[in-house]
Amino acid sequence: MIKKSKIHVRKGDNVQIISGRHKGKTGIIIKVLTKTSHVIIKNLNLKIKHVRKNQEEESGKIINFEAPIHSSNVMLYSIKSKTRSRYNTKFNENNQKYRILNKTAEIIK
Repeated sequence: MIKKSKIHVRKGDNVQIISGRHKGKTGIIIKVLTKTSHVIIKNLNLKIKHVRKNQEEESGKIINFEAPIHSSNVMLYSIKSKTRSRYNTKFNENNQKYRILNKTAEIIK
């Protein structure tokens, strides 16, 4: 049985890649894969897949797609101050939890 792990980023977060071939690039998370602790970032880590034709009518294709990146290789990113940071959680007066960046005190939505 595969156990789901808690990941520090969510779908829609702005992140910066901190290691690997695409180090320093920023993007928005499209999908979070909790079973493998990977994330897919829009227009980053593009891979090419050659698809064979299935029937006589169809032709072969070359497809570009975003490959997953491990969540430990990304950090939350502030677009306003252009810095990456860790985050803390706090509660507002309505007792709702929200995330706040440590370096810039910016609230993450």
